[in-house]
Amino acid sequence: MKKKTQLIHGGIFGDEVTGAVSVPIYQVSTYKQDGPGNHRGYEYSRTGNPTRHALEELISDLEEGKRGFAFGSGMAAMTAVMMLFKQGDHVLITDDVYGGSYRVITKVLNRFGLEATFINTSDLQSIEKNIKENTKALFLETPTNPTLKITDIEGAANIAKKHGLLTIVDNTFSTPYWQNPITLGADIVLHSATKYIGGHSDVVAGLAVVNDEKLGDELHFVQNSTGGVLGPQDSWLLIRGIKTLGLRMEETEKNTKQIVNFLLEHEMVSKVYYPGIESHPNHEIAKKQARGFGGMVSFDVGSAEKAADVLSKVKYFTLAESLGAVESLISIPALMTHASIPADRRAELKITDGLIRISVGIEDAEDLIDDLKQALQN
Repeated sequence: MKKKTQLIHGGIFGDEVTGAVSVPIYQVSTYKQDGPGNHRGYEYSRTGNPTRHALEELISDLEEGKRGFAFGSGMAAMTAVMMLFKQGDHVLITDDVYGGSYRVITKVLNRFGLEATFINTSDLQSIEKNIKENTKALFLETPTNPTLKITDIEGAANIAKKHGLLTIVDNTFSTPYWQNPITLGADIVLHSATKYIGGHSDVVAGLAVVNDEKLGDELHFVQNSTGGVLGPQDSWLLIRGIKTLGLRMEETEKNTKQIVNFLLEHEMVSKVYYPGIESHPNHEIAKKQARGFGGMVSFDVGSAEKAADVLSKVKYFTLAESLGAVESLISIPALMTHASIPADRRAELKITDGLIRISVGIEDAEDLIDDLKQALQN
């Protein structure tokens, strides 16, 4: 089954009872049992809900995994995955990681004794060098947020397997339409489904997929125990959003390529970050492991003042912290998504005050380029 067909027909299609082609929204918390402990597959909606189950089956199919899980946010999904580990365990994490991921690791999960080291996972030797006796997992974000660094998933996963580590990949930027980390050796895939998977700025959600039934049982135990589940209405919204994911990702990438070409030629732009350009240090790896390069672009205009000026002038790019929607969004990571990362750390990662991140939508490309052109004028 091809990806676009799978987006429509994967998982559970429609409703067998009524013939409805859309999975119903089971807005229910409680299920009648035929006898004590004798239920019909559902006993309580924290443990399982038919609408959420349909979404979880769909994302599992799309990521070519064994089991899927839906959470109330991307951070809830990541936190649940990190709860698979125990006090004293150590995790290696991509250095240029989303600010919220950095925050939960360094400000919350560290309270429970989970150790973490942030490294440049684009350098496979760095992964090998930083593995310790208590290292249990390798957490990759690729492409990264916001400088679009690429990690060789297959190469990194091979190292992890050699040392008995789990490989976890945040696949938010690429989505399962462009990239499938499990087929490259990953054990767990994460998504902030608020972004491209939902795609319409109307739902907050997180998804996880595992490649192993035993791992699935462990993650379901955490999900059920801690309760950060996604509600049925939001689950239905994600199922609906997924149906057009392929169309949206392809249109977004067409627009992005044109915008990147414009930015590369503009005198006010000192640096463009996008894995789809040949000058990107890991362009060939990105081309090998993904079917597309996505719609996220970062570019540096040299100063905080100039970046603020650009953001004050744009008309079609909405100033917002999210990404992956049908409308184009723009932000300054140093002041917004990555403000929780210390300034010296941001400097090391080249998240400068003049760095602008855009999430390209599906508007007309000419309008978007004209908007950036007038905003970049002195």
